[in-house]
Amino acid sequence: MDDSPKPTLRLLIVEDSEFDAQIMVGYIRKSGYEVESERVETPEAYRQTLQSKVWDAILADYNLPAFSAPEALKILQELDLDIPFIIVSGGIGEAIAVAAMKAGAHDYLMKGSLSRLAPAVTRELREAAMRRERREAIKALAESELRYRSLWEAAPDAVVLMDQDSTILFANPALKDVFGYELHEIIGKNLSLIQPEGLQPIHREAMRRYLETGVKRMNWRATETTGRRRDGTEFPVEVSMSEMQLAGQRRFVGFIRDITERKRTERELRDTQEQFRVAREIQQRLFPKAAPNIPGYDVAGVSHPADATGGDYFDWLPMLKGRWGMIVADVTGHGIGPALLMAETRAYLRTLLRGREDVGDILTRANRILAEDVGHEYYVTLFLGCLEPLSRQFVYASAGHPPAYVLDREGRVKAEMRRTAVPLGIAPQTVYSAGTSTQLEVGDIVLIMTDGIDEAMNSQEELFGRERALEAVRARRNQSAQVILEGLCEEVRAFSAPAAQLDDVTALIIKVL
Repeated sequence: MDDSPKPTLRLLIVEDSEFDAQIMVGYIRKSGYEVESERVETPEAYRQTLQSKVWDAILADYNLPAFSAPEALKILQELDLDIPFIIVSGGIGEAIAVAAMKAGAHDYLMKGSLSRLAPAVTRELREAAMRRERREAIKALAESELRYRSLWEAAPDAVVLMDQDSTILFANPALKDVFGYELHEIIGKNLSLIQPEGLQPIHREAMRRYLETGVKRMNWRATETTGRRRDGTEFPVEVSMSEMQLAGQRRFVGFIRDITERKRTERELRDTQEQFRVAREIQQRLFPKAAPNIPGYDVAGVSHPADATGGDYFDWLPMLKGRWGMIVADVTGHGIGPALLMAETRAYLRTLLRGREDVGDILTRANRILAEDVGHEYYVTLFLGCLEPLSRQFVYASAGHPPAYVLDREGRVKAEMRRTAVPLGIAPQTVYSAGTSTQLEVGDIVLIMTDGIDEAMNSQEELFGRERALEAVRARRNQSAQVILEGLCEEVRAFSAPAAQLDDVTALIIKVL
């Protein structure tokens, strides 16, 4: 048994969900860390704790009611703090993810794929340590060449010191790991030895121009280019350059990092787009094709998928004694896995609703089965309502789903149906119970939706919010259920324009005639 002490990780979490924060902490603890964490969800609390405490890493949800990951990243940069910043989001598109990383975020993960969280944190802690060593090395070089050389020796990146002709005067041991050359094979040779032939004239011209004019042709801080190993193979590298005076001579130092793994991750990100396309197809085939014919009621549902989708679901199913089950659900994460889990959830519910009446019992049994299948990476938020058409009674159970609402004929909120237990798939022993029953009247409207509506964001990073959703329904309350839904979705799209839709927009409406 290993009794050695576990390393302590001080973790700042920008997240409005205590549940999601604890899930992330749990994953990291399982990887062998002792975790000291603090959760914040406002800019003020975030700035204050950054200035008053020391943190090893930051995990940030992209969208919060009063905050966002881009804002958090800007504050971190304003304070000139170099802390690994990882976005952990329920659903952002590729373009937004790439833009966030270009702005300075170190990585991003989907909340549905947290198995990568601990390795990503470990990697970024290592990268942060490397950056600290690099900064210390550059500062030391200005003070003493001898002292700086000793730091170079331990640097994990390849380091080369060159004169104005790009002749290599010094290289550290890491160069062998990156390029395969022994030090005696490269000292005194030109930098072109580790460059592909096509890039050699470009480098020579750029150096000539810089020496003559002082104008840099490219970014010296971090430029992606291509290196050439001793065996002739080419591979992607990131190069940072600095100029300095040593013993009165003009010198240039280059830090060269092998970014093969990073480029592989980028390719995987592109590959996931194809998974999203397949997930959308699965998702769309499972939605009901027509509204149910329930005398005295107008029922409609709609789902507009985002580019990165795979998890939303709505349905209506006949139950015992002439009742109808109304379902809206959202599987965490995106891609093939969530789409298949959505299909599995749908199949279980269709079986259970045929032979059972109690909505709490139905969710209890569905959860017991799903918890055995989904592991720790996925869960399902689900709202199950039961409509008794003759008595106009509406009873529900909610497994961690956003609130549903009943509006009266004047548009006032008559009932708010909040979650009654945790999402499906998390705790197999959870017992679900029904919430408060609502007596529906003529003119009442039941609105059930996923968080893709209230969490839609505009260009000012403001959330659409539930009040706007209610107002959109209220303004169209005298129209058909389908017209109300399409109007609601159109307002969400207009609010978010021109930004891409980040999550599925799904809702179901029951209107009492």
